[in-house]
Amino acid sequence: MIVVIGKSGQLAWELKRLNPDGCVCLGRDDINVFDPADIKWKLDSLSPVAIINASAYTAVDNAEKEEAAAEALNVVAVKFIAEYCQNNKINLIHCSTDYVFDGKKGTPYKVDDSIDPQGVYGKTKAEGEKAIRSILPNTSTVIRTSWVYSAHGNNFVKTMLRLMASKPLLRVIDDQIGSPTWAKGLAQACLEAARENITGVFHWSDEGVCSWYDFALAIQELGIESGFLNNQIPVEPIPTKDYPTPAKRPHYSVLDKTLTRKVFKSAELLHWRQQLLEMMNELKQEVNK
Repeated sequence: MIVVIGKSGQLAWELKRLNPDGCVCLGRDDINVFDPADIKWKLDSLSPVAIINASAYTAVDNAEKEEAAAEALNVVAVKFIAEYCQNNKINLIHCSTDYVFDGKKGTPYKVDDSIDPQGVYGKTKAEGEKAIRSILPNTSTVIRTSWVYSAHGNNFVKTMLRLMASKPLLRVIDDQIGSPTWAKGLAQACLEAARENITGVFHWSDEGVCSWYDFALAIQELGIESGFLNNQIPVEPIPTKDYPTPAKRPHYSVLDKTLTRKVFKSAELLHWRQQLLEMMNELKQEVNK
């Protein structure tokens, strides 16, 4: 049995959907990740062959004023889970983020590039990474990802579809560059790492590169094709300085996936537009049920 820490998020939802009989997802009502005794009691009862940590504090802007909460979930809880895995010789698969980098490089970030997070969210995720690699140097997998979306939960794609259906005009940032990631592909990678005992640090995102503005245009185009949107509205590009946020975003956070392509065999890396269309087709089926 693969135990997934997390239940309500996009990744956990996709993991359970991909492997309904082989995954148990534990939410905050099922396990107290801030209590080592509760972690031990609950996980001992399930005897996991691997653990996937799909739980994290991901509210990037809120983290700037809720640093203690971000650190508790992204660092302290991660340490407790890693220590349990160490004591029980269990592999841990953990998802991290492009926010561990400063976004100034201008070429895709390699797995061994220096990290330099610019905000509380990135800093706590980086500390969580370090804790895992220290406690479980040979039995852990850290998968950094970016711009995650799915048919479940709140994300940029669903927000754009909602706004495009209700607003006469949208302005979207065009000077932050990265790669979208469908959570389903990320979940497939996590499952492969768990089943094949893949260890180390890897990068996972869909293939291709775009700005948030490019992504928004594609969402509108495919949203019209898929029947989510009836009309096209103007979408204007704006610089980051015209849309200030509490947390600093990396201007360039494309992840180099050379190592991922070599090691992961069954989880397939596909272009982000192809993945976006597939997700919208799934979302349409869900809506029409």
